Amino acid sequence: MSSKLVIIDGNAIMHRAFHAIPPLTTPKGEPINAVYGLTSMLLKVIGEIKPTHFAVAFDRKEPTFRQKELPTYQAQRPPMASELSCQFEKAREFLTAAGIPVYSKAGFEADDVIGTLAEQATKNPKSEIRNPKFDGVVIVTGDRDQLQLIDDKLNIKLYMPVAGILNAKLYGEVDTIERMGVPPTQIVDLKALTGDTSDNYFGVPGIGPKTAINLLQCSRTIEQIYKDLDKLPGKLREKLEKGKKSADQSYFLATIDRNVPIDIDFEGMGKWNIAGQNVLNLFEEFGFKTLTKRIQDVGRKIEEEKQGSLF
Repeated sequence: MSSKLVIIDGNAIMHRAFHAIPPLTTPKGEPINAVYGLTSMLLKVIGEIKPTHFAVAFDRKEPTFRQKELPTYQAQRPPMASELSCQFEKAREFLTAAGIPVYSKAGFEADDVIGTLAEQATKNPKSEIRNPKFDGVVIVTGDRDQLQLIDDKLNIKLYMPVAGILNAKLYGEVDTIERMGVPPTQIVDLKALTGDTSDNYFGVPGIGPKTAINLLQCSRTIEQIYKDLDKLPGKLREKLEKGKKSADQSYFLATIDRNVPIDIDFEGMGKWNIAGQNVLNLFEEFGFKTLTKRIQDVGRKIEEEKQGSLF
């Protein structure tokens, strides 16, 4: 039987759901639309991707190594709305009830935790970390930074919403090139040149995406671009020379750390139960009447498929 690990970027999906779904409240009047969206995405993933294993990664409040490198990193972002921040505890309650493990690490973003989980899930079985040899890993996120994690050879793909919360697309290497102009292996090099205004770092001033893509098509990596400076036109060479320090810093900030020191239990990721009584009780508390019926239907279908696989 094939095994497939789905890793959900909790912050990215909750944030997208909060803005895509109209305000919803529990019977007590507490905001719940982001949790509703997270649950809906999870059900969609079960139906379309059919995972055997699940994990969810969340950001933490502590400063990350990127903020220590660049104090203004993400500083322009407005504070998270209180109507969203108060829902993360409920999301964790739901995931605990469903038996889906949550991973996070102080000093690191969810991106780094996700990168580490994907790295270890596809690592050589001789690794010291127990590995159930997944046939594939699918990362569910709306964050383009994670396109760098895609690897067709290791069957690591991204499942990304393209409109709203539930209209999503599965991205491989070809899809990444179509969207970004470069393959996953060059995403960090691209961001080192162009920066990322959403994260508040700026790459090489005066270098836009079109120029950066052209440079990378010729020299493949930013390191090689700087080795080939003497081959470039004067104005472009001057911009790159002046922006070298910023490019190096941007490369560091854009790179997802795939070696976060966390304890990973792959076996535990396979013990989820989306339609257990704990979830049903919680959904009654949340006022999720429609979702209750949906998870019961999904639960029955999963059991039928399990029974069918025995014969």
